Amino acid sequence: MDGARLEQVDRIIEGAISDKTIPGAVVSVVRGDKIAYLKAYGNKSLVPEVETLTVETMFDLASVSKCVGTTLCVMQLIETGLIRLTDRVDMYIPGFKPWTDTETGETVDITVRDLMTHSSGLDAYPDVEAYVAEFGENTPEKFEAYAATSVGRNFRPGTRCLYSCINFVTLQRILERVTGERLCEYAQSHVFGPLGLKHTTYLPDNEQKKLCAPTEVQADGKPFTGAVHDPLARRIMGGNSGNAGVFSNAGDLSVICSAIMNGGALPGAAPQARILGPLTVDLMCQAPVQNDPAVGRALGWDKDGWNPGTRGDIFDPETSIWHTGYTGPSIVIDMKTKTALIILTNRVHPEDKGSLARLRAQAANIVAGAILN
Repeated sequence: MDGARLEQVDRIIEGAISDKTIPGAVVSVVRGDKIAYLKAYGNKSLVPEVETLTVETMFDLASVSKCVGTTLCVMQLIETGLIRLTDRVDMYIPGFKPWTDTETGETVDITVRDLMTHSSGLDAYPDVEAYVAEFGENTPEKFEAYAATSVGRNFRPGTRCLYSCINFVTLQRILERVTGERLCEYAQSHVFGPLGLKHTTYLPDNEQKKLCAPTEVQADGKPFTGAVHDPLARRIMGGNSGNAGVFSNAGDLSVICSAIMNGGALPGAAPQARILGPLTVDLMCQAPVQNDPAVGRALGWDKDGWNPGTRGDIFDPETSIWHTGYTGPSIVIDMKTKTALIILTNRVHPEDKGSLARLRAQAANIVAGAILN
């Protein structure tokens, strides 16, 4: 890669810090099994005090948790034969309602594939205040029943895309029923642990919290630090949640991206360090042919060839996957060139404002343009 071109990322990030869109950021560019560029910019926190960001800083990944946590775990269950993409959700969650055509009365069952590609038609997000008022906080079993019976079914599964956090909490509950483990425990023992990750976890302990970048400042004047920002994940699911809740740093995410680009394991890794088989990775990175092309999603990842968005203009839409998180992080992976771009930032600190859409695309274009061969 062209190092001078990669350094142009600095201008994009420093501009966002200067205009107060973000307090700081960490950028990692991975090529194959090597980190080609790794740099921290700006501040980790502004409240209650200013603290400089380092490459070791852990970030609340928000919805990037869906792909590096829930998706990798569910893909393992698929390749070990515990579940199938075509399985109906009601095979695992009894009473899970299908979609019903209000004119004809026809019903269509919602499948695991529908959940993973956000084509189930389930509502995007619950009214957390109303739910908590009725069912209470930290009530994952009640939320499972709520999703099964009370959440809207907005269209025929597989025909459209409605990005839904409820999809991935439902996937979490399927995994927990099949394995008998909580998602946080399964991910640690089957994904994060085998890859040797030391700074990737749900529910950070006290030592890990010291490394966490804070997010939004609350009414008491203190920011969340080491507690997931997402209200569904924090208030309803208790931090162990399929839609959000993973905390990680740039080094660990670089390892995850490298393993994905290398077919599910790091080069030269022992067999027990493989998290997925190469054919499973290939499947994960493709938009299912059973879905309408309008869905535009791979399994757990975004892949909309008509809407470049986070991947920018240069990376091949056929070979690229990506995901973003509400708090600021994003990952782009191009499987053809084995290149990944990781941007970690706490956009919502100290206040929830500003957009990173243009910054992400600009950075992706710079990285793609720096590839020499």
